[in-house]
Amino acid sequence: MSWRALALAHTPLLSRAGLERAAWLRADPVALRDGWSSALVLRMDDTNRVPIDNGALHLQAALSIADAPPAEAVLIAVLDTGGARHIWAVRESSPSGSLADLRSTGALLDARDAGLCTTAQAVLNWHRHARFCPRCGGTTEPVQAGWARRCVSCGREDYPRTDPAAICLVHDGADHVLLGRQPAWPAGRYSLLAGFVEAGESAEACVVREVREEIGVTVDDVHYLGSQPWPFPRSLMLGFHARADRRAPVVPDRDEIEDARWFHRDDVRLALATDDDWTTTRPGLPFTAPGSISIARGILQSWVQHE
Repeated sequence: MSWRALALAHTPLLSRAGLERAAWLRADPVALRDGWSSALVLRMDDTNRVPIDNGALHLQAALSIADAPPAEAVLIAVLDTGGARHIWAVRESSPSGSLADLRSTGALLDARDAGLCTTAQAVLNWHRHARFCPRCGGTTEPVQAGWARRCVSCGREDYPRTDPAAICLVHDGADHVLLGRQPAWPAGRYSLLAGFVEAGESAEACVVREVREEIGVTVDDVHYLGSQPWPFPRSLMLGFHARADRRAPVVPDRDEIEDARWFHRDDVRLALATDDDWTTTRPGLPFTAPGSISIARGILQSWVQHE
């Protein structure tokens, strides 16, 4: 099978849910107030941890928190569970219960819960950094059920931002992939190369530029694979694969990439055969693969299966 026909073997874990975001409700205060009586709330602390109960998000009855939606709450979805039920997200300094973050539990959550947590984290992170107007410097306040902020001085409205980033599997068109590691990662961990799309740049051009800047290698035949929200703090990862000449010198930019090297398909298969705890060093393996919450692991798995 041609390497150009490479496709993702499965949907990235944080991309599984197609939530009903009910945008039409955001400007309807009566409907929002009426829906609050049966609504549920996802509480997220200042470090983006959420309550987990038996492997699922613990959603709290809205009326146990307040009589009406708090000013800083965000309507993240409407669930059809025998009747439309609003789901909100709020910041809470110390939510009760057993807490976990999306990185550690995202792979364990079902599609709905992963989608709720991803959306809540992305929008609440944006609110944290959008409290002042970029036009006049005035204070902003949340409007549209948390999906916009309006300046109290000049009236300008801003909306949640998503920063696009390209992540690329660099291969030789045959049985080797070129992976890199950042200095801050646990020893032995390698992953795909990635970087943010710059202003006025296409995602495909970003792939070529980032690979050249990070490891000094030129790639061609850039092909799109799929995308994944990555709310750390507010990115959208655009997955690609591209071809490079394995004979070309690999020259890492030491400020970003500590090491980069080619790995054979058998090495990748062995690394992926273990569990996805990428936070610790895994002795005896060719390298430690990225965790399953990341599209990087899904792309590697798809490439290994594509023979």
